[in-house]
Amino acid sequence: MVDFFRRKEEELGVRLNDVQRQAVLQTEGPLLLLASPGSGKTTTIIMRIGFIIEEKGVDPSNIKAVTFSKASAKDMEERFARFFPQLQPVDFSTIHSFAFQIVREYFYKTRTHFHIIEGTMDADNQHLHKNMILRNLFKSLTGENITEDQMDELTTFISYVKNKMLPPEKWNSVSCDVPKAVQIVTKYEAFKRINPGKLLIDYDDMLTIGNEVLEKDSHILRKYQQKFHYVLTDESQDTSLVQHAIMEKLVKTHGNLCVVADDDQSIYSWRGAEPSYLLDFKKVYPNAVTLFMEQNYRSSKEIVDTANQFIKRNKHRYEKNMFTNNPTAEPIKIIDFQDYNEQSNYLVKEIKDIENLREVAVLFRNNSSSITLMNKFDRAGIPFYMKDADNRFFSHWVVEDILNFMRMSFTDKRPDILEKIHTKFDAYITKQQMEAVKRIANHDSVFDNLLKFVPVQDYQVKKIQLCKKLFQEMNGMTPVRAIKLIREKLGYEKAIDKMCERLGFRKDYLIGILNTLEDIAKHLKTLEEFANRLTYLKNVMQQAKHKKGQNAVTFSTFHSSKGLEFEKVYMIDCVSGVIPSKEDRASGNLMEEATRLFYVGMTRAKKKLELLTYRNRDGNETEVSEFVVHVKNILNPPTKREVEQKVKSGKVPFNPNAIQAKEEITEGKIVKHRVFGTGTIAHVDTDKFTIKFPTKEKTLLIDTCLNMGLIEAVE
Repeated sequence: MVDFFRRKEEELGVRLNDVQRQAVLQTEGPLLLLASPGSGKTTTIIMRIGFIIEEKGVDPSNIKAVTFSKASAKDMEERFARFFPQLQPVDFSTIHSFAFQIVREYFYKTRTHFHIIEGTMDADNQHLHKNMILRNLFKSLTGENITEDQMDELTTFISYVKNKMLPPEKWNSVSCDVPKAVQIVTKYEAFKRINPGKLLIDYDDMLTIGNEVLEKDSHILRKYQQKFHYVLTDESQDTSLVQHAIMEKLVKTHGNLCVVADDDQSIYSWRGAEPSYLLDFKKVYPNAVTLFMEQNYRSSKEIVDTANQFIKRNKHRYEKNMFTNNPTAEPIKIIDFQDYNEQSNYLVKEIKDIENLREVAVLFRNNSSSITLMNKFDRAGIPFYMKDADNRFFSHWVVEDILNFMRMSFTDKRPDILEKIHTKFDAYITKQQMEAVKRIANHDSVFDNLLKFVPVQDYQVKKIQLCKKLFQEMNGMTPVRAIKLIREKLGYEKAIDKMCERLGFRKDYLIGILNTLEDIAKHLKTLEEFANRLTYLKNVMQQAKHKKGQNAVTFSTFHSSKGLEFEKVYMIDCVSGVIPSKEDRASGNLMEEATRLFYVGMTRAKKKLELLTYRNRDGNETEVSEFVVHVKNILNPPTKREVEQKVKSGKVPFNPNAIQAKEEITEGKIVKHRVFGTGTIAHVDTDKFTIKFPTKEKTLLIDTCLNMGLIEAVE
């Protein structure tokens, strides 16, 4: 065993720490390997697989390694080939491709014909594509056309109920803002089975059917159990119940399962990930060994210590203490701008002279943040790579509406344009009136035709006359003024309000699109320039998708940044309502997930981390994210006077589990501090007490801790 580690150190220059070695040597039975960010997880996994082959004599074909994404599977495969070039490859795959292997075998055996309805759309079978089926069902049940956002939410809903293994009678218990979602999905599932000669399956079906096959076909189950003697799952905090169920069946005979995960980086509950499974791991595998890989090799001491304290605000997690032997670097910076626009201007100024842009990332919660960034960075000539290039912004119905309003200002003689927007401004034109106007082919103003040839209500006359005048005025305006006129004088924002009430759209998201359009419109002189700029930016975004590996700044959501690392990281839009969002605040579980998401962002940085926030956006006041406030308090703990002022102002969140009586602070008691984590009370004085934490001691003021609800007893 020692020879294996020495040999690999000489061959590869890889030297494992004690816990990593333990993980390599712990080959038999269930193992839960909890790997903190930057702890050398992939290296350890590859070394473990190599050890099983070289030292235990196991055939590589008898090892199965499952990970979350194609990119991770490919990375593992390449790393294994570099570390062990003389060995036959191991079976690295995603859980979906493994499940599909089982499904395909079962369908061949039962002579079941099937057709996959996801992925690239087949021109000959467009009507059998998942999105097209859902689009048609939505239209037939609601009478409306489904939007891209609704399609996203609907497909997420389908994935969620499938991955949670929820029966149809429980689908109603899952929140979904898409009208008639349960009815649509019920009809969708029925449609997929309407042709007995050919079953239609989507990616989620691969998992659920794969699990069912292992449940009912003992021959196929036994075949895979006998084939794979050792099974490893990576990124297991992102694994759903149905995926766990497949793995449980696979290892039932031998129990040789290594689960590699970090419960502090579980950020995909919205698509069915089940982080609680990790916390209950011992219930499923009572004889499991749990190892903690806590040493971070990636980040500076400042970043590691701060992130380690920050994540301790979560209660439902394994108690871990990430640490590093890396030296100190730059202090974490928190920059609070007065206005939103100052944020992107600052980024441009900070980044434009950096030579190695590959090592710079700008991270954000929502994809919409990237549009303003892209606009500013493009104007400044700074190259960027879009990790989450999402063209849906440019094809969004709000963007199309604004362009149609502008088109109407050039010619009000086109009923086809009016038809697209007639319900979205203050003329109150009915569907019947619109149909009547369409039948008039005299090439005059649609507004004149309405007033001359179509029966209208008395109150509509002045409205229609005013709207005609406003469209004419818009023609010579700058794009910014035109958008403001559309929003306010023509009543587009009021129309959005009504649509949000009727169809369940998120108003803050739609208003955000309008604000972003105004950002793009700044400094442009004509409406034509604005339309051309949108087309240009759409193309820039397409090109930015292909700049991976080039000398370019990375733009990424917090979600998609997981697994990446950069010398310099800027986390932007750190304001309340974005991170955490209103939805996060409404749920304890979502709030913990938002905390984990912020933690993921922080731990991408090696040496420089900046958190950017602002006090005003588009004339509306914003509040600094409480996560930023928490980080600030970790970096500079508040004085007694500051604490008292916060308590009086009611800015300190209430903790119902906090110790509230001085008598409960006693020596030897184990307590959890909101900032510093779990420790033991070592000494109590009249007005202060000392807690011994695993890596340090802290002397704290008793009144401060009681007033702020900072400590609670640990059972």
